[in-house]
Amino acid sequence: MQNSPLNPPDTWRHNHLGHWLRLGQERFEARVMALMAQHPGVSLGLSNLAGRGQLAAAHWQVTRHLPPDGARLTELAQRAGMSKQAMGALVNQCEAWGMVQRDADGRDARARRVCFTATGRAWLAAYQDSVAQAEEELRSAIGAEVATVVALGLEAYSAA
Repeated sequence: MQNSPLNPPDTWRHNHLGHWLRLGQERFEARVMALMAQHPGVSLGLSNLAGRGQLAAAHWQVTRHLPPDGARLTELAQRAGMSKQAMGALVNQCEAWGMVQRDADGRDARARRVCFTATGRAWLAAYQDSVAQAEEELRSAIGAEVATVVALGLEAYSAA
């Protein structure tokens, strides 16, 4: 195909699988956040933060990677593939919002464990519900078979 103003030579930069994956992830996470902002189990404060976009994709790192029984900050950062400093900043925000707290570590008196609060556990349950609903909406939009193939393909690609 010949280059023209309607078909510039650099269209490949916005027409490749990685681009579509990023856009899909952004749309999916925006939908999950919108559902969480309306979820009855989410505290009013967190609902307002989610609705105003104050909770960012970076905050999902705490939601996704903090085990139910808690973890040290270094462990949490490793699980999320982040620096301890970056994770510390996210944990500080989540702590200020009442999602997590730092408790003494029973194995090491010098260490602290990041743990979900009751508000944080409710947030985590709402996250699970919202992800399930967003997945169902995606399946409805593109078809169950296509969604299954996409999921299997991405799982295989991620494991490689």
